[in-house]
Parts: sequence; C-alpha cells; structure tokens
Amino acid sequence: MDERFDYGQAAPGVYRAMRGLEQYLAQCGLEPTLVHLVKLRASQINECAYCIDMHWKDLRAAGESEARLYMLDAWRESALYSARERAALAWTEAVTHVADDQVPDAIYDAVRPHFTVTELADLTLAVATINAWNRLSIAARSTPGTYQPAAAGAAAAH
Repeated sequence: MDERFDYGQAAPGVYRAMRGLEQYLAQCGLEPTLVHLVKLRASQINECAYCIDMHWKDLRAAGESEARLYMLDAWRESALYSARERAALAWTEAVTHVADDQVPDAIYDAVRPHFTVTELADLTLAVATINAWNRLSIAARSTPGTYQPAAAGAAAAH
C-alpha cells in the first residue's frame, strides 16, 4: 500500500502533541520494556503494521527475547511473562477494546495488586497513546519496515 500522507509534513503539530505524551511516558517510571510490550500488544490488536514493526524492533534492541515476542499474542497461555506483565497486558487489551466491555471491574481488580494508582494511570496513558498512534499510522498508511531503533534500549518516538 502507498503511504497516503506524512504527518510531519502535513501537520507537524500532530507529532509535537503526540511526542509530548511520549516524553511524559519516558519519565513516568514504568519499565521501558513493559511500556513497549503494551504498545506492541495494542498494535497487534489494532493490526497496525508500522507500530508492530517499531515496537518489535525496539524490544529486540532492548534485549527482549524472540520467544517472548513470538508468544505475545498468546500471553495467557505462556509462562514467559511475569504477574505484573500479565496484569498490564490484560489491562491493555481491556482499554484497547473499551467499546466492547467498558474495562470490566474484574480486570481492574486483577491489575491493582501489581500497580499503584499512579502507575495504573500512567499505564492507561501508554495504552491510550499507542491506540492514538495506531489510528494515526493506519489512517496515513505509514510504511512498515522502514523504522530503525535509535540505539539499544533507546526510547522510540511512539
């Protein structure tokens, strides 16, 4: 598919606004690998090829194993994820599918032992932010496969 347009050229303020969210997330205290796992999982759900490519590469650059990446869309059946990561992934799926179930109380109750209220607020922002990036990238048909991580462990633009 051909890229429809580039936000950087068409409306640079869009990227500035989204980067402001990313700057906050980079300093909020959540583990960078956890944030990337969440971003990758939401991108899988939303079928955003550009963001899947980006966060897969960022996780590999940060030292994440191939096995954990391959298993991500079947995380419930895999012992490769910690209890905190499993809670974050369940929260990610619920927030991403908010129109379906309105983030059920059972998922909130399950995530609370693993995250403080502040961490949960930050996690929710991470999920909301990647969902916005997914929609922006899908609408513009951003070209997947072109992204290169800045450096091992470096934070991505989104």
